[in-house]
Amino acid sequence: MLEKHRQQLIKDILDQQQFASVHDLTEKLNASEATIRRDITKMSARGEITKIRGGAESINGAPKKKHIASSAFIVDKTKRVETKKLIAKCAAELCTNGGSIVINGGSSTYMMGEYLTDLHLNVLTNSFVLANYLSENSDIQVTLPGGEIYREQGIILSSYDRDSSEYFHGTMMFMGTPGIGEFGVMESDPLLIRSEQKLKKQTEKLVILADSSKLGKRSNFVFCPLSEVDILITDSKADPDLIKYFEKHDIEVIVVEAVGDE
Repeated sequence: MLEKHRQQLIKDILDQQQFASVHDLTEKLNASEATIRRDITKMSARGEITKIRGGAESINGAPKKKHIASSAFIVDKTKRVETKKLIAKCAAELCTNGGSIVINGGSSTYMMGEYLTDLHLNVLTNSFVLANYLSENSDIQVTLPGGEIYREQGIILSSYDRDSSEYFHGTMMFMGTPGIGEFGVMESDPLLIRSEQKLKKQTEKLVILADSSKLGKRSNFVFCPLSEVDILITDSKADPDLIKYFEKHDIEVIVVEAVGDE
């Protein structure tokens, strides 16, 4: 991760929770304590944050940003990269020239961008990082919903009931998840669910991208029941019994070969 990206994430984390220990930041940003301490020292010297014993504090007082309980997007991109790329490639192969699709923000769905650049598509996405990538590397027509940018997750969330997304229609919506199992497709925060449900209403099919570590996992909230999932793309390390379970719920399960990265 680039230093400027890591330091921006430190600022975002502090804006959300006001204080963070060095240990907390190392866990969230997948960096060493020495690196985090250097970042804190540099940022404190520039007056961007306040350096305190054992960590850092926001200079903005009480948290002003709404917190979303989700892992940092940039960190998530470093986990099981090769397997996620194969899942993303498989997802992109479901798209057809001239089609319209919805892509929800996330590390796995972001990786779809690399495999979509040669297609002529209309894409609605709440991922500003994916929108930026597609705009720079393809002729794809990209639509963004209005709303507030959440840098840590790389997404845009709207607090309004009506925005540009209501005029879009897509054949498929692609999204990742922190877990999928008997209770359905899980999500980490109700703010995300509200935004994602709006996107889902504009499509005909729901495609879930979930590596094998996500199968059977629970999270705090349910995005939708399994009956609303059409396709699940996972990898060959998935429990065969779980795959059969999903198939019994009329979900088409596509399995890619897992790469040995954990």
